[in-house]
Amino acid sequence: MRLENLLALTHGVLINEPCVSSFENTVFDANRVKRGDLFFAYKQEDIEVAVNNGAYGIVFDKSTRVSDSEIAWIKVDELDEAIKRLLRFKLIEKEVVAYECNEVVLKLALQVITQNNFLVIHGDMRSVFKSLWQVQERTTILFCPTLNSRDIFTNIRSLSKNTRASIEIMEQTLFETSFIYDNVFYERQLISPFFIPYLEELLHLFKSLKVDFRLRKFTPIDHFQAVFTNKNFEIKEFGTSDKVLIFEQNTSIIESEVKFLHFNAPWAKIIIIIPNSLDISQDETIFKYKHQNEILGILKQNSFHFALIVGVDKSILEKKTPYHTQLTLF
Repeated sequence: MRLENLLALTHGVLINEPCVSSFENTVFDANRVKRGDLFFAYKQEDIEVAVNNGAYGIVFDKSTRVSDSEIAWIKVDELDEAIKRLLRFKLIEKEVVAYECNEVVLKLALQVITQNNFLVIHGDMRSVFKSLWQVQERTTILFCPTLNSRDIFTNIRSLSKNTRASIEIMEQTLFETSFIYDNVFYERQLISPFFIPYLEELLHLFKSLKVDFRLRKFTPIDHFQAVFTNKNFEIKEFGTSDKVLIFEQNTSIIESEVKFLHFNAPWAKIIIIIPNSLDISQDETIFKYKHQNEILGILKQNSFHFALIVGVDKSILEKKTPYHTQLTLF
């Protein structure tokens, strides 16, 4: 990339008069810099390494000392925003189309093998840049706008909500599903029936775009995550106890999960544990917590088959001493 184009795209300011006028590659790891590369300096201490390795340009957003006046020193307001601008230009040039989806669809998509011209992106801005900088022309991208900025893309489309792929459920528990799709039987997949409508959205997208794909054996995603425990809240093997903690950090799907639990396990005693700042409209046995270390205390003081715990993950089970406080039942 030529220096003048880089400055225009990133809104960068050249603070010296370098000898170089173009760059070979864009690099974020100083140890991987080669002669001719452009280095984005997220850590000040990496700049000297990059220069010594042959960087032709340094892009930075904090006060930085010019140690080699022959290479380009480029000041930007914010590094992530600068690489986002670069990437957006590249994706326009490559005629990339992006489809936006929710978190659940995205995390299911990460477990599906697809052809090279369909990519699922996630991670920080540097990870996304690395995934997409060398993308093929007319590639289709799937992304979640709550996880990655929509500003990366200009051609954005939404998934169809009216048409879904036809999945036939053969057997199910709350946390496993055996199903048939496209005449293939997928036995005892670790995917809750709760997620099947999300999977149907994804498969319909593949079918409508004629994307070749292959479903592999699903593994649990970090939504509606079931952890089987004993009375001391020690983690047991999947399916080996009748006391289950279900962890969910996405508050937007809590009410749907509560309805799913009651419809599919009407015999069960269910409690809901939510942050003090959250309200849900279900008429349930709901406990609120101010601090995460109150949660074990709530669990120990109540009998249940399923406890839906909102806003945390299973790492709370590593806490040995619960926070003692006055609990309120809503």
